[in-house]
Amino acid sequence: MSTAIAAAKPADAPAERVAPYSWYALAVLTAVYVLNFLDRTLIYILFTPIKKEMAFSDLQLALLGSTSFVIFYTLLGIPFGRLADRTVRKNLIGGGLAVWSLFSGLTGFAHGFWPLFLCRVMVGVGEATLGPAALSLLSDYFPTRMRGTIQSMYGAGIAVGGGLAFFLGGWIGQAFGWRYAFYFLGFPGLILAVLVFFLNEQPRGRTETAAAALGGNDWRALFRSVPLRYIFIGYAVFGLATNNLGIWVPTFFVRVHHLSILVIGFAAGILSIVVGIPAMVMGGYFSDRFSRIFSGGRMAFTASAALASIPLWLVLLFTNNIPLLIGANIVIYALALMWVGPATADVHDLAGPNLRGLAIGIFFSTVNVMAYGIGSPLIGKVSDLLGVSTSPERMRLSLLICPAACAVSAVLLWLGSRARSRLPSSRVA
Repeated sequence: MSTAIAAAKPADAPAERVAPYSWYALAVLTAVYVLNFLDRTLIYILFTPIKKEMAFSDLQLALLGSTSFVIFYTLLGIPFGRLADRTVRKNLIGGGLAVWSLFSGLTGFAHGFWPLFLCRVMVGVGEATLGPAALSLLSDYFPTRMRGTIQSMYGAGIAVGGGLAFFLGGWIGQAFGWRYAFYFLGFPGLILAVLVFFLNEQPRGRTETAAAALGGNDWRALFRSVPLRYIFIGYAVFGLATNNLGIWVPTFFVRVHHLSILVIGFAAGILSIVVGIPAMVMGGYFSDRFSRIFSGGRMAFTASAALASIPLWLVLLFTNNIPLLIGANIVIYALALMWVGPATADVHDLAGPNLRGLAIGIFFSTVNVMAYGIGSPLIGKVSDLLGVSTSPERMRLSLLICPAACAVSAVLLWLGSRARSRLPSSRVA
């Protein structure tokens, strides 16, 4: 029996003007997302000095870098998503930003595993507020025809934030010590929180067509949607590979190719900005173009990105040719970022204005459980079992989990695109 879930119909007139304030709101929310990803990924470039000072195992590093963060990020992502559908979204974002910025800065004062773990947990608590509320707000600032592009522009915060984390974190960590990286890069978010509280809240569903309200408020409809199920699972598996590109590959370069964190941080910072930003924006733009050809176009586009990633991962892991290694890393990084905007745009289109916050909460929770809660510790545990600490070359084998995940994701997303293309234009079955 078919289930009607809202699907935004891209019927906006091409000549419709976007208010200048909408672009200002996009800039502010993107800046918040920059800090979100900066504070989330900062610890990865600092794994080596933290391990040296604290004598942690790889599994403990994975627990600090991913599991601690994802525990409450995941548990609270769904209720915060529901709150985003019912409360003032700018207040939810501003409060979360203040919490995660405070505890990111306090990480520099922590001594021992459990204090570090607690700070990372609280960073996850704060950051769980952002995705559902910010993306929902942006969908009410901009017309549906631009949704993939706008959400990719917002998603470019991943590239900028990750780049700044590696560039500034590597430089500060090398020059002053890893603790100062958290002091200097964590606390400034408290200032940006003030600007968020002064944003204008938009009427919910302002940009949607009448067909977009068909799903009502029945949250169970989200799980009855076949395309949404493919989206949740397919991108979760893809996220395992793409997120661990940032979590474990810097450490891989230190151990296997004997690069310093300063060099890796500088290279990653340049890569994130020069490659990441255009990859994010163009990924959203071309996915919107694909979606105008057929309704499953965005997922078909990202399935192709997952498929193309497989041979690039193999080159990244097994070549010792530095130019080839750099080339593979550049392309795989671009592909690793292209799916975020298209994915969230599809979730919003399928869920509609009354359920989009909850749907995004479920989406991010699923992706992060797989990437941070399962994938990262699994790679760390396999590395420990392979004896990577004494034989660093064996890390090439533990990271084979990533191209395997890309293969599974490509199949799931392609099946999802076919399921989406079979739906009537205004409903999800």
